[in-house]
Amino acid sequence: MPTTPVPLFLNPVAGRGRARGRLARIRQIFDDAGVRVEVHESTGVGDVEARVRAAVADGATGLVVAGGDGSICEAVNGILAVGGAALGVIPTGTGNDFAKACGITLAWEDATRALAGRIAAGRPFRRIDAGRMNGRYFANGAGVGFDAKVTQVARSIRWPTGDLVYLIAILRCLAAGIATPALTISAPGFDWRGPVTLANVANGPWIGGMFHIAPMADNGDARFELLIAHPVTRRRLLALLPKLIRGRHVEELEITHAMVTRVVIEADTPLPAHVDGEVIEPARRFEIELLPGVLEIL
Repeated sequence: MPTTPVPLFLNPVAGRGRARGRLARIRQIFDDAGVRVEVHESTGVGDVEARVRAAVADGATGLVVAGGDGSICEAVNGILAVGGAALGVIPTGTGNDFAKACGITLAWEDATRALAGRIAAGRPFRRIDAGRMNGRYFANGAGVGFDAKVTQVARSIRWPTGDLVYLIAILRCLAAGIATPALTISAPGFDWRGPVTLANVANGPWIGGMFHIAPMADNGDARFELLIAHPVTRRRLLALLPKLIRGRHVEELEITHAMVTRVVIEADTPLPAHVDGEVIEPARRFEIELLPGVLEIL
């Protein structure tokens, strides 16, 4: 049982604003388990990362984040930038890809009860891998190309559509046209050169809530799943979407799959990219590396 309050970082706008209304119940569940929490509500993009970094630097050995994949990404960057602290997750976001990858139930009250019980008993849940791309850490995955563009568009959609926000974003991107930049992708024992729709480095199986992009991925197996989508037409991409949702696209001719621990992606012109759904600065070169077992999940 912790002797000091556990920092709890809440993103009140996660899940299209649903997270704020769940705070009182989250507090009650922790109180019932005998776990004291100290709540910190984020005020904007980057605030969770800054607060987590400060808490870990101040000696916090464990903390909880109630939010979605964006909040988790910020927390992971705050933790790993300073050193290390165990991370507890209450999934209150839109996609909750990281929670699914960790085997955490998406029923947020049940997830909170299980987490409070583990904290009270001093039982960590599991240890997982993370990654780093161009200086930014990620826990679930990173992407260059079409999925990064979809992420940008999804973030601009404001009405509460749940997981469907990503499907709507895909359709908008299709209407605007599919870019297929020529990439050089290099990893130990693997080389690719040619036009690509997207290159995704998966630590977890899911992206965008509903897309089973890497069904073979396990965030504790000390490897990434690299998936490259060759150039496709709008019609072909629409035909592939149902298979992508079910995780049955990997054997399609347009998909190349490799297992990697580090990879370099290079392009002639700056390309959009993301880590865990966080859009990062466009670049011509992306250096991605695996950090095995660096994150402890409460």
